Amino acid sequence: MITRIRGELAEITDRHALLHVDALTYAVLVPAADVPTLLGKIGQSIEFYTLHYFEGLSQGNTITPQLIGFSNKRDRAFFELFTTVKGIGNRKALRALIRPFMETAAAIANRDSDALTSLPEIGTRSAETIIAQLHGKVDQFIGDFTSTIELSLPPCCQDAIAMLMQLGESQGDAKRLVQRAYESDPNIESADQLVQTSFQLRGSPQ
Repeated sequence: MITRIRGELAEITDRHALLHVDALTYAVLVPAADVPTLLGKIGQSIEFYTLHYFEGLSQGNTITPQLIGFSNKRDRAFFELFTTVKGIGNRKALRALIRPFMETAAAIANRDSDALTSLPEIGTRSAETIIAQLHGKVDQFIGDFTSTIELSLPPCCQDAIAMLMQLGESQGDAKRLVQRAYESDPNIESADQLVQTSFQLRGSPQ
């Protein structure tokens, strides 16, 4: 099983990164979101964290080994989780994930079906399935995306987040509930009001 590979990036073609490793050249599948960055690294030494799997053709008995490459372990783990959703295979996920993975994870955590349906090959039903199966499982993948959001929130929001966590909410859900409450009415000045508004908005469409 190949889990990591390092070499000189020779070319990006048809969503493959061609990687020179000594006397060999590997064709590594890459997510659509990574293509723009990789185009700027041609000729450089790079390292991929990889998934190694076998792909069968729809007709015949041919089975082809494939490598998918990611820039870090967290992206690889998110991809593995994303492809556990019914109807989302490796190839479909590679085409669909055109935005940074943490942004897609945030959309799932926020139950933002509009953001998900804006991805290639993800329709309304697929978005609903993704949210149903992965909501509550993606907090660890949001990372800096959540941190960036928090920087724009006033101090009372931090108190409201702490109060919601005391009431049993996960940290990720508490942050998103408070963010949504604050965005609905930026004039709210107390943590109590934010908590109350959070619960009022919880069952409403996003």
